[in-house]
Amino acid sequence: MVETSPTVENKVARPAGVRSAAAGTAVAMTSKEAFAILRRHILLIVVLTAVGLVLGGGTWKVMQRYWPRYTAQTYIEVLPPVETDPMDIVAVQVQKDLQYQHRVSMASLIKQQGTLQNLLRDDKVRDTDWYKRRGDLKAFKYLRRHFVAYPERDAQYVRVSMTCGRASESALIVNEMAQLFVNSQGVERQGLVGEDLAVLQKRLNEVERDVLAANAALDEVRKASRITDLEQGAGRYWRHTFELKLDDLELQQNELLLAISQTEADVENLKRLAEGPVTVQIEHAIEMDPVMIVLAQQLAFQEAQLSGRLSRFGENHRVVRESQDLVDEIKERRRLRRQEIAEQTRQASYKNAVDRVVVLKQRLDELNTLRDDAAAQTRDLDLARVQYAQRLVTRDERLAMRDEIKQQIEKVKIIHDERPKVQQLGLAPEPLEMVTSRQWWLWFPAGTILGLLLSIGLAFLMEMLNDLVRTPTDVGRFLHIPLLGIIPDASEDKQIRGIELWHVVRQAPYSIISESYRRLRTNLELSGPAGAVGTLLVTSGDAAEGKTSVAVNLATTFVAQNKKVLLIDANFRQPTLKRIFPRTASNDSGAAGFDFGLSSVLTNQCGYQDVVRHTGIDGFDIIDSGPLPSNPTELLAGPRMQELLKEHRKNYEHIVIDSAPVLLVSDAKVLARIVDATILVFNAAATRRGAARRTIGELREVDAHVVGCVLFAARALKGGYFHERYKSYQEYLQPQLAGGSPA
Repeated sequence: MVETSPTVENKVARPAGVRSAAAGTAVAMTSKEAFAILRRHILLIVVLTAVGLVLGGGTWKVMQRYWPRYTAQTYIEVLPPVETDPMDIVAVQVQKDLQYQHRVSMASLIKQQGTLQNLLRDDKVRDTDWYKRRGDLKAFKYLRRHFVAYPERDAQYVRVSMTCGRASESALIVNEMAQLFVNSQGVERQGLVGEDLAVLQKRLNEVERDVLAANAALDEVRKASRITDLEQGAGRYWRHTFELKLDDLELQQNELLLAISQTEADVENLKRLAEGPVTVQIEHAIEMDPVMIVLAQQLAFQEAQLSGRLSRFGENHRVVRESQDLVDEIKERRRLRRQEIAEQTRQASYKNAVDRVVVLKQRLDELNTLRDDAAAQTRDLDLARVQYAQRLVTRDERLAMRDEIKQQIEKVKIIHDERPKVQQLGLAPEPLEMVTSRQWWLWFPAGTILGLLLSIGLAFLMEMLNDLVRTPTDVGRFLHIPLLGIIPDASEDKQIRGIELWHVVRQAPYSIISESYRRLRTNLELSGPAGAVGTLLVTSGDAAEGKTSVAVNLATTFVAQNKKVLLIDANFRQPTLKRIFPRTASNDSGAAGFDFGLSSVLTNQCGYQDVVRHTGIDGFDIIDSGPLPSNPTELLAGPRMQELLKEHRKNYEHIVIDSAPVLLVSDAKVLARIVDATILVFNAAATRRGAARRTIGELREVDAHVVGCVLFAARALKGGYFHERYKSYQEYLQPQLAGGSPA
């Protein structure tokens, strides 16, 4: 026996050649499946389509007789919305979008509540049968729904139309509305123009008064400032003497400040010179002093004499010493004179610079006083000019406004006499034919199409609401589990009539159902390595879904391959093998007076071989359920069950176990953990998709090796795969059935 990994991915094996869908993916409905649905419900589609045709024709006839409808229409011309200048000869070009929006606005005005109520007050409208049958409120609501004012996109018209039961009344109502709206727009326009003219005249009088007040304000500024040339000064064509004087004083002030700054710098320099060493300039002044010149001459003369006397008498001679003393005296006098001249020169320059700074600052104070006076005069001039300019601007604005208002008054007078922008283009004629909604070529096809669409929708709705696992497509689309075999419904196979479903393979070997079981056996054998399904559990989600029939017939197909098969009835809740294979004297191997079975072995009442009995078919033995125990789940989960399977696996090639339903009791989940493979049986006429998914989930939670499922009691649907398969199978086996022996 081949062991499989307990992972989720390996819980469901996929046999070769078996149709399945990948886990986690959904299969969309194909066009062939949709066509098959239509074929299955073709009668419903045909009946509802015919009903739609009849109802459409009947509705048209009734509406022709009892609810006729006529539509009358006329056009209202709407000129561009802008007011053109009557003084301008060139026409104003208006954008098409603006013109269209204006027409939309006119259409909205026609449909507004006030306009409709005014129409209902018209005597001619009140005399119509249309109004008399409805009254004010219903007639108003009818107009809101059926009276149309549509602005044309590419033409300067608004189409006005009305639909009612009589052609004459529809034309009358349309004409009355058009005339009423055109007249109201003309009167309204004349009134608006008159109001504009009155407003302009009133505004002109106010502006005239403002002009007089502005002129008086200008005179007040002239008198207060006592300056007559304010208007020219405000224009800045020339500068006033006050401004020129202030500019000159500011220039002098700047020059004086510069001179003071320069003089103060000279004072600092002279002060440093007076306290520091004698400079070259002072040395030059000392040398140019007459006394210093005389002393220099005397010094030169005495030094010459001293030099001659030294050469004649020597250093210690009295005459030489007298000459030397005289030279030293002259040098001392020069030194003293040098100091005196240097001190006088430096102090005199420093004092002169200080005195100049004082004089310049006094001049600056006088100049600041004059400048302040000139600045005050200039400020007074500027203030007067500002006041004058403000009042002058006000006066000029009032004069320009007065001229513009006079021009507007002339234009409004011309506009008052122009043609209105909204005009009616003729009267609406009485309609000769009913509206399109009352034509036969609309109702007959419409009823037919609606009936067809309704029938198709109903057919698909019925299919969508049916949540049974009916077809292989449902298995692949909703369950994502390999489909090992499809067992047709018994009513589809004429060859098994009168035969119990448990014995189909043995008693009707050439039937299509028998062939389906053999296909199931083949797919099961190909689902894994050889011998991988030695112990096989057959179960289902709920009771009465066909699991026992599948187990018995599948075991029979294994026997047909000359294999030894043991069929075990592990359904302690509702055992059936005892009824399918009743005990007889020839096949009863139990002890006399005892009804041994699976429960007897599990409770140690007998040995493993004591419960096996023959079915009368070579190689095919069974184990009945035995007495019904009170604790079936615990017995099946015990070690005796595994030992039984291990013991009988030595003598049988296949052991098939029929168990209780998965969703009702836990017996099947216990057995699924100890067998080699598990097959789920889904009944096409009873198993719901939700129940099938829960069954698969329950087994996967216990790490069961589910190799696939069997779709039991599948019916051949029109346009489906089974229908063609049955026909082909019968044609293919027809010579074999006629010969009476297998080919």
